[in-house]
Amino acid sequence: FFPIPGTALLPVVAFPFEDIYIDRRHILHTLTKREQKIVFYFALLTASLGIGGIRAIVCPLSAYNLEDCGPKELLSFFNWFYWLINLNSAVVFVIISYIQQSVARNLGFLIPLVSVLMAMVTIYMVRGEMIYKPKTDSSLLTTFGVIANALRTCCVRYRYFSGGMANWLDHAKENYGGQYSETQVESTKSLARLFPLFTFQILYRTCIMQIPSGYYLQTMNSNLHFSGFVLPVAAMNVISIVPLLILVPILECINSCFFGFKDAGQFPTIYIVVGQLSAALSVMVAGFSEIHRKHFPQVEQMLSEEVLLVSSMPCFHLAPQYILLGVAEALVTPSCSLLSFRLVPERIRGISMHFLTLFNGAGCFMGAFFVQTVHTGTQGNWFPHLLHEGKLERFFFFLASLMMVNTLGFWTIAHRYVYNLNREYTNEFKGSLPEEKLLKDEKAIKHYDSVLESSPILSSMKKT
Repeated sequence: FFPIPGTALLPVVAFPFEDIYIDRRHILHTLTKREQKIVFYFALLTASLGIGGIRAIVCPLSAYNLEDCGPKELLSFFNWFYWLINLNSAVVFVIISYIQQSVARNLGFLIPLVSVLMAMVTIYMVRGEMIYKPKTDSSLLTTFGVIANALRTCCVRYRYFSGGMANWLDHAKENYGGQYSETQVESTKSLARLFPLFTFQILYRTCIMQIPSGYYLQTMNSNLHFSGFVLPVAAMNVISIVPLLILVPILECINSCFFGFKDAGQFPTIYIVVGQLSAALSVMVAGFSEIHRKHFPQVEQMLSEEVLLVSSMPCFHLAPQYILLGVAEALVTPSCSLLSFRLVPERIRGISMHFLTLFNGAGCFMGAFFVQTVHTGTQGNWFPHLLHEGKLERFFFFLASLMMVNTLGFWTIAHRYVYNLNREYTNEFKGSLPEEKLLKDEKAIKHYDSVLESSPILSSMKKT
């Protein structure tokens, strides 16, 4: 529902009211700047809510049909899933961006509205095949309940039972005085092991978001003319999509040849490390490209009916940084989706994918926070009104340094996510056998007896 009002209000903002709504007194009925901002931001909010819901639901919903398949098939699914998404994005960036910039902005916004309506009709027609009912004890409230119960029990009984448990979440188990079954607690523990992986994706997503922010500013302030034709600014995004469209078939061949080997469990983590290095290198190249861009003389360029003073450097000089980010996306995103889906039990796979989407969104907010903080800290020196007078390259170098540290941090914990690709996840719970439970209970009782014997109060009571 949310994408419909969002995409419907965007054409309203760009609609040329002054050409149509003129009364008998020849008074122009246009939206004021304040009204345009309100409508525009409300449209963006509703559209983003709808897009976030679609991204968090469609991919896990499609992957549920592959729960009985192996990791090779899952990785192939995620590769081609994101390949199709980026193929659609390439069409959008080439066609719709050209219409918005060179033909009519309101028409460019109207096309997504029609597309969303057609998609909603299609989903409604096949809604019967898209219904998935998860397990009753696999809700997000259950996951948070396990964490809250473990914290509460841990704080109350820490003095007596902390030494007998390998994980603090075990305090939520029924046999340790908690309120949840061992299956529920073990599922939550498997999800908690993925939080470091999700956290290291925040800064990576911040680098990816430089395409519509920092890289967009660079492209807009470069020469967009090509053989007498003015390229749309968003067309440069296609350069970042082309490597992904090329690499996915190549990665499919590599996975088909080597995924059956014993060390194949290292492939996803290797892909993530290499992809994050590529993202860091892309931002670093963007910094050098910004220095290179300033060496060219400035020229006037017409863009969206406005004359801008830009660098005469051709925009294609910025292609390497876009290509490197495209390589990063081809390696990181499918691998993270595979680990998030495969390393948790079937009952909470949807929750795991939702958390991955949540942390990816947090990376976007982190990028906006960095820009605002840097702009305030440098008093607009790095992000001035005229880009050639600023120091945007310093921001890129700063972000590249953070990304290198982020990559090294993930590399140190990557061994946690190296697993046997051919094993079933039910082996995760082989510690729940009755004999092993009895051993744990006996250890807890012995530990409790030792505490009672060492207590001076109880010793004096025993003597009396």
